[in-house]
Amino acid sequence: MRLALAALLVATGLSSAHAQGTARGAQDGAARGEVIAGPVGAVVGGAIGAAVGTANSILGIDRRERFRIYAAGERRPSFVYEGPLRVGTVLPPEGVVYYDVPPEFALKGYNYTIVNDHPVLVEPGTRRVVEVID
Repeated sequence: MRLALAALLVATGLSSAHAQGTARGAQDGAARGEVIAGPVGAVVGGAIGAAVGTANSILGIDRRERFRIYAAGERRPSFVYEGPLRVGTVLPPEGVVYYDVPPEFALKGYNYTIVNDHPVLVEPGTRRVVEVID
């Protein structure tokens, strides 16, 4: 019963793992699971976090790697951001150059930039990071 409750609580509390990918989702899920249900919760939370982090990515698992390769091939300059870079981070108004996402990725309404050597999808009007491509 405790394990099922932990799984349910971790699954519903993984909003920070949303759109972060397998590694970040697993890490966040394990941390939250451990707080809720100890070592068993960490294992369950890690597994659920990995699944949620990948499945909810804006690009999806099938296009993430293609987009990462595309962005690397463009050789855009990287903006140095001090502090943690994650979904929800609002980038500063100066110093960041934004680029159009090619139509082949079907991400109308988003731009991308390179931050700390990682491609990042951004909402143009708010400069809010919506996905970090690891």
